[in-house]
Amino acid sequence: MNGVHLPGRNLKSQLLAAQVREAIASRAYPPGGRLPTEQEMAAANAVSLTTVRRAMQILAAEGLVVRRQGSGTYVAEQAPPAARHPAGTAVGVVVPETTMYFPRVLEGIEKALTGAGVRLMLACSRYDVDEDERAVADLLRAGVAGLLLAPALIERADPAAYLARLERADVPVVLVERGLDPSSPADASEYVRTDHEAGGYQAVAHLAGLGHRRLGLVLRGGSPTSKPVESGFLRASADLGVEVVDQIPVPRTGWQPGQADPALRALVGGGATGVVCLGDREATMLVSAARRAGVGVPERLAVVAYDDDIADLADVPLTAVSPPTYPRGRRAAELLLRRLAEPDLPRHQVRLRPSIVVRDSCGARKVRG
Repeated sequence: MNGVHLPGRNLKSQLLAAQVREAIASRAYPPGGRLPTEQEMAAANAVSLTTVRRAMQILAAEGLVVRRQGSGTYVAEQAPPAARHPAGTAVGVVVPETTMYFPRVLEGIEKALTGAGVRLMLACSRYDVDEDERAVADLLRAGVAGLLLAPALIERADPAAYLARLERADVPVVLVERGLDPSSPADASEYVRTDHEAGGYQAVAHLAGLGHRRLGLVLRGGSPTSKPVESGFLRASADLGVEVVDQIPVPRTGWQPGQADPALRALVGGGATGVVCLGDREATMLVSAARRAGVGVPERLAVVAYDDDIADLADVPLTAVSPPTYPRGRRAAELLLRRLAEPDLPRHQVRLRPSIVVRDSCGARKVRG
């Protein structure tokens, strides 16, 4: 079981409980089997004993495990009834991952829910459509009062049909950082998401404001963020008189070591003086490639990362478009809580504008075009 290390004691215990719950469901821990000791779980997941104990309390309350004094913790011999869950209101949360992009989103969700006395039940889909469906079905069977979902949409043949199905759920659903094309009138879902088109526009405007007139775009494929960032980048380039030198695709899995080097050669060879790079991992690798090639950043090539998870760890700390992760999670949870209290509330579709965090990778000097 892979460890997840996140700030916030309650969130850590929820994430650990979700991992153990998944292991029980997959029979990695069979019915009646003994779980690893609390000390072993703490060491394997880089968390405290207190976090492990809280996670076990959550699972014991759900009837999934039995704690035996002096003996250890065991998987329940028989799964609890489908409708059985701890007393009090619970909200189900499904995210595709619990590393990199979503931890701060989850912190915002947890803050809003726990502040209202509502319990969070967390599942992770790993960008898998089938896992997505199972997680939602399991949470509904567990009796959650509402759902906060970041579903796999671009992986589906008909995302609109899936959102229409969610609209027919017996509980309110708020999407987090997901939806159809923002301009689509077919999207009736309730959501809180980042305006990534505005973020792509801001990145170009920042570079243009420093005098850059020949820009490249490095874009990770297979991401719901890619299309709106590209749209904002191209719109800003047209509005601001910026020439697009090259658009370099990156596989969904990201670059492997050394793959940033030919991208750097294409950008520099094409005369680009600046580049916008989705995401910040790829931007970090591009800066490393520049260092190996003797290309100065920002003296020869200015770099703006899109996402701000590890941008400050690059060889040259990266100026980054920073989506509002924590506020987005909190706002989505607050919207769902309000929906639970006011079922007739008008439908909300909220887009939050990202900000730019200025670091060293662009410099402050004007660049002659």
